Amino acid sequence: MKKKEFQEIRNKKIAELEKLVSKRKQEVIGLQAKVKAGQEKNLKKAKNLRREIAQILTLIREKEILEKVEKKEVKKDK
Repeated sequence: MKKKEFQEIRNKKIAELEKLVSKRKQEVIGLQAKVKAGQEKNLKKAKNLRREIAQILTLIREKEILEKVEKKEVKKDK
């Protein structure tokens, strides 16, 4: 994933990111089937997709943690 693409993904909401993760997981499954059937020659493609999934999941977790921290700060202010 290029830096520009990652910046665009960073601006999305958690629900959109979860949809993107499920889409990428389906792509990995299909790609693995193609590799085993000998239709896909690029073996690094699956590795890159799994890496993208990990990056998106990390971003989701980061956003969840930030939301928790913001909620705690709002409660302290009251």
